[in-house]
Amino acid sequence: MSTPLRGASKLLVQATLGVTGLVEAVHARVASVPGLPSRRERTLGLTGLIYGSVRGVTHGVGLGLDALLSVLETPLGRLPALGQLSEREALLAALNGVLGDHLAATHNPLAQAMQIRLEGKPFVAASASAPGLILMLHGLCMNDRQWQHEGHDHGAMLATELGLQPAYLRYNSGLPIHENGLLLAQQLEALAAQWPGGLQRIVLLGHSMGGLVARSALDQAKALSWPRLCTDLICLGSPHLGAPLERIGHCVDLVLEATPYAAPFARLGKIRSAGITSLRHGHVRADGQAVPLPKGLRCFALAGQLKARALGDGLVPVRSALAQGALHFAPSRQALFEHTGHLALLSSPAVADQLRRWLR
Repeated sequence: MSTPLRGASKLLVQATLGVTGLVEAVHARVASVPGLPSRRERTLGLTGLIYGSVRGVTHGVGLGLDALLSVLETPLGRLPALGQLSEREALLAALNGVLGDHLAATHNPLAQAMQIRLEGKPFVAASASAPGLILMLHGLCMNDRQWQHEGHDHGAMLATELGLQPAYLRYNSGLPIHENGLLLAQQLEALAAQWPGGLQRIVLLGHSMGGLVARSALDQAKALSWPRLCTDLICLGSPHLGAPLERIGHCVDLVLEATPYAAPFARLGKIRSAGITSLRHGHVRADGQAVPLPKGLRCFALAGQLKARALGDGLVPVRSALAQGALHFAPSRQALFEHTGHLALLSSPAVADQLRRWLR
């Protein structure tokens, strides 16, 4: 582990104090008995003394955010795995969503690098079992293992029925969408070049922010070869016109239900990573200019709706998910699902049936 005090940032003292409390709360939960996460907000013994000292010094000079985050490196490694989804991965995904741009800029080891994965491990093209690929792109504060939701995985289902190789993208969702789009474009080009027998088809399925990352990748890959292999782009609850509820940190509260260890991050409602900012406005380019749907492939949009149409799935309004008045998804390639929340889109049987009918 790198030195805990790796340097100071220019954050305001108040912000630093807030993050100190956040980090200690997470640390306290991680340090609790495995399988029995507590609601404790403060650590004990020497660790508690260290955090108390940080608060005292912070009042005078304002210690760096990066130094505080480094304290998490050791306790994160102790988190137990629960089934197929480890608490550590869920917590890291949440952390990267809200502070990922800072983690990357300071070369913090908690920053997650983009990687195409399968079953939680790096995917190697040489192991591909089909001539086509379906790539799943997760949303803000989530990771590649969270496509498995309530016993269902759209990617695994579609791969089996369509004869495609499934793979799952993991990326730092705190980075700007256009940066992740460029990284994805480059990784897909390298993957296609290594595909045994030649890659013949690519299907991109993005949930929430993932749909915007896919659009950004296609926009920035016009000089590359892999977009010619892309036959379908599916955007599942993606905020093409922005997600206004991001302004009150609603997404953080929603996504952090996945792990009790990440619950303290709900207090980060006022912290905004570059990824959250670009998601809030639906920007897929660095300059914020509108980007039309890519040509030469089928583009689909799915939206959920709980109560009022303006609230949509609880995070993304219906108008934004279907890009009404901006992008032009064909009427036959749009679908609205009543009584379906943002995360429920991942496990809805009706959504699964619609995807089957579209992609067959």
